Amino acid sequence: METRGPGWWAEARATIGLAWPLALTNVSQHAMAATHALILGWFSTEALASGTLGANLYWLMMAPALGTAFAAAPVMAQARGMGQRRGGAARGWVREMRRGARSALVATVVLLVPSLLLLWHGERVLLALGQEPALAAGAGAYLRAMMWGLIPFSGFIVLRGFLAAMDRPGPALWVTGAAVIANAPLAWLLVFGAYGWPGLGVVGAGLASALADLLMLGALLVLIARDRRLRRFRLLGRFWRIDWPRLREVFRIGLPISGQMLLEIGVFSAAALAMGWFGAAAVAAHAIALQVSALSFMVPMGIGQAATARVGIMAGRGDAAGAWRAGWVAIGLGAGFMLVMAALFVLGARPIAWAFLDAAEPQAAAVAAMAAGLLTIAGLFQLTDGVQVVAAGALRGLKDTQVPMLMAALGYWGVGMPVGLGLAVWAGVGPAGIWLGLAAGVGLVAGLLLLRWRRLSVASREGEAFAGA
Repeated sequence: METRGPGWWAEARATIGLAWPLALTNVSQHAMAATHALILGWFSTEALASGTLGANLYWLMMAPALGTAFAAAPVMAQARGMGQRRGGAARGWVREMRRGARSALVATVVLLVPSLLLLWHGERVLLALGQEPALAAGAGAYLRAMMWGLIPFSGFIVLRGFLAAMDRPGPALWVTGAAVIANAPLAWLLVFGAYGWPGLGVVGAGLASALADLLMLGALLVLIARDRRLRRFRLLGRFWRIDWPRLREVFRIGLPISGQMLLEIGVFSAAALAMGWFGAAAVAAHAIALQVSALSFMVPMGIGQAATARVGIMAGRGDAAGAWRAGWVAIGLGAGFMLVMAALFVLGARPIAWAFLDAAEPQAAAVAAMAAGLLTIAGLFQLTDGVQVVAAGALRGLKDTQVPMLMAALGYWGVGMPVGLGLAVWAGVGPAGIWLGLAAGVGLVAGLLLLRWRRLSVASREGEAFAGA
């Protein structure tokens, strides 16, 4: 029995209803990172540069586990869609969602072990990559405090995917909002010190981040356990029992997502390392531009997560036209938002840059000028950045992850980084050249993913099998 999906306007309302809490959750999570950047920037330019280098290595090491955490969303969404196709009477889909969540959690923890070992030796890694000893030391200390939040944060991502598949994104938003409110004064206290508490500098920011991650996971588990509709899934019941078939599926879907994220995070991390060749001011300017552009990116990322759930549910129901419509609606919403952000970046680059700096700092004027230039370049690729993340989310709803990973490799590392380094170093453009290369790479990835979505979704509408289903 095939179930017909909603029309265009109904789909847009459903996508927006699911996307805005997810987007605000992403914005709230990034707000914590932006808060740390602001506080460290007020503490010192060197602290901001150390924190930026450490954060880039942190996200690079987290990418493998995040892929399997994100894989939980399409697995559970398609399981729910199958339950709807069967009239919801069978309890098999409840069991399938539970198996998907547990397997994603197990896979995530397994992949985090080597990441934690590398982060513990973060200073040595950064020194081997040619970073200044003082900045590497600060970043290493930051990472040793921050790394304890890796497992709680990954667990939070899996649970958020479960809530998205259930059309219940609200609890994750409430938890993240509470964490943001608690994090700002906590980070300030730990960094600067007050009321007899000694300031820990960059280490304090890392510790505040780890505590916030632990708070988010614990609070979300409590909210799920207290909800009558959600606790029936018993997501953590008999957690020690390994479901090998579902674990293999999570790795099959999740490892390419990990690869794609590693490629994307890696190219921006490599850009930060390349900025280190131009001095602390360049690293600080890169940090400001990256924080602001990443903040705007959180909204289309939320739309992409909604697209994964909406497309996955339609695919599970066997509604090819509904999946096609859900993907295109989400892509249009993401593109529209990022057009507005592009105008804001170009017109407000200098005021935005100064918001992160203390005018009394000796290097503040140089950092602000450089950051304003990078923000203007970031504005030029806002549209393509939004399109690529939403298109990737729609493809994940079809469990299509391997080819998008290869497209990311071509765009980010075949074009983006070589062009950026060529402009920055050999053409003498400097730090701006690196960001121009990133813009070129993101644009290519967006075009390729859009073509991939068009081909698969049209093929599905014409009666061919869903990719990965």
